Amino acid sequence: MKVLVIGSGAREHALCRSLSLAPDVTALHCAPGNAGIAEVAELHQVDALDGAAVTALATRLGADLVVVGPEAPLVAGVADAVREAGVPVFGPSKEAAQLEGSKAFAKDVMAAAGVPTARSYVCTTEDEVAEALDAFGAPYVVKDDGLAAGKGVVVTQDIEAARAHAAGCERVVIEEFLDGPEVSLFAITDGRTVVPLQPAQDFKRALDGDEGPNTGGMGAYSPLPWADPKLVDEVLETVLQPTVDEMRRRGTPFSGLLYAGLAITSRGVRVIEFNARFGDPETQVVLARLKTPLAGVLLAAATGTLDDLEPLRWSDDAAVTVVVASHNYPGTPRTGDPITGLDAVAAEDAPHAYVLHAGTRRDGDAIVSAGGRVLSVTATGTDLMQARERAYEAVARIGLEGSQHRTDIAAKAAAGV
Repeated sequence: MKVLVIGSGAREHALCRSLSLAPDVTALHCAPGNAGIAEVAELHQVDALDGAAVTALATRLGADLVVVGPEAPLVAGVADAVREAGVPVFGPSKEAAQLEGSKAFAKDVMAAAGVPTARSYVCTTEDEVAEALDAFGAPYVVKDDGLAAGKGVVVTQDIEAARAHAAGCERVVIEEFLDGPEVSLFAITDGRTVVPLQPAQDFKRALDGDEGPNTGGMGAYSPLPWADPKLVDEVLETVLQPTVDEMRRRGTPFSGLLYAGLAITSRGVRVIEFNARFGDPETQVVLARLKTPLAGVLLAAATGTLDDLEPLRWSDDAAVTVVVASHNYPGTPRTGDPITGLDAVAAEDAPHAYVLHAGTRRDGDAIVSAGGRVLSVTATGTDLMQARERAYEAVARIGLEGSQHRTDIAAKAAAGV
């Protein structure tokens, strides 16, 4: 099987790494990729938002499967263009991707499907914003309706900060604050059958102790020893399957990766948001534990044959990933700084720890930073404590001037707190 992955982040590196290990993958390509992905896949330059260009590349390569990684190409309709050319593609249509592309659309789908979520208002004027903020009170939750690379949400006690965020958005969703821990649960679907993966928890705040601004994610771990063993079955029954059924009822079936961001509240499970693709950094830890070859699963979703798939097999090991970010992230990051120690991780920590590239590029013989989140250092172990220790030992070998990372990823869960 020849596979083409679209994207250039740590999520795509994790996908490519897993696909490269699948025995039925004979050729692996990625566009545009990054310095790390180049070690496992052949890279190609393409505008990931240009459906015609992506389709032309897939056709030229003779791809048997195209995997669209990021949300922006999905919302732009890239999967539609590839699908119309007769190439199997893992990723929802432009219309179905609105589950992520518009928070208001997702709320409408959840209401129709009876999916539990936070009460909310969709606001387009200053008066509507003021009324909604007053109705819910602090802490205020203000979400940009459109795509915002994981940074469109503000949760704050400061009403002026909430108003300022709303003022900077064309349309916002303002909702009640959901208490309790957050969980990420992915599901692979062909538009009818839904196959949930293992849950993970990510860390969105920039600083230890969940302080600082929201980011795209600073680390993650799986499994969740504190979670109810019945959680996945409950979410499949009350969230994932009803949403997929509702999308099919509307004539816009959702095929690809449905990501449910969940809050385990005192009143039960509530959906915080949907994404239409693998999440970053949760993908890194979930795929590290998946034993079933990934390529066959994604192809089954793309070809509508998930109901024929054998149950997924999972490792009992735990996985932890720690994001190494550039100076000043999540503000305007400093780029172009040399990265050292990657060879040391490969030599000293493999196979239990490895580095997945996100914002990197090659500059001559050097690999340098090229974005906000630069690397995801991922490790496995017999339990979260061992996986966490291995991840941080590997992080310590990496040099990147001015870089930052959280030191408390999975700490409470590993300690049983």
